[in-house]
Amino acid sequence: MKAINITAYTEDASQIEAIKAVIKAFKIKYTISKVNDNSESPYDPEFVAMIKQGEQDLKDGKGVTMTLQELENLCK
Repeated sequence: MKAINITAYTEDASQIEAIKAVIKAFKIKYTISKVNDNSESPYDPEFVAMIKQGEQDLKDGKGVTMTLQELENLCK
């Protein structure tokens, strides 16, 4: 038996029941765990803050435009 994780973004309880019915119809064992917005992120908070800051910098026009050639030259 192999376990997989599936995240379903449901609008209401009827959608959850429909998903359960499909899984039961295929005779698949399953568990349901509730996820809320306050759940702990698997990412380092400093890393998340850095990514968010980078996104904001791009929105504020602080980004740098480079050609592919310029980028490749940086990697040499």
